[in-house]
Amino acid sequence: MQLAHWPESGGGRREIASDIDIADSFLAQARGLMFRRSLADDAALVFQFDSDAKRDVHMLFVPFAIDALWLVDNEVVAKKRLKPWIGLGRAAADTLIELPAGAADEVAVGDRVALVE
Repeated sequence: MQLAHWPESGGGRREIASDIDIADSFLAQARGLMFRRSLADDAALVFQFDSDAKRDVHMLFVPFAIDALWLVDNEVVAKKRLKPWIGLGRAAADTLIELPAGAADEVAVGDRVALVE
């Protein structure tokens, strides 16, 4: 499985991450990236929800910067670089993706991002 990106402006599919973790339990979602020392360049943590609603991301106990993407129906509706320890972000989403800082540099609001086989 990989995380792929399709620019709104056209062009082909580009892989963003190939080492995907799915936060598929309440505990995994609550923990997120807390207490990890780093995130590999090709890694992503994906949170999938049943419906879109306001989703918060905090960086408490996360000692490295990340890029966060909020998606609704695989469309990027918000993107933010979050600083270690103090970063905060909030937007509506049915999917939330956390990536290493810089991994989403080419991703823009309106682009499509999805998990693919």
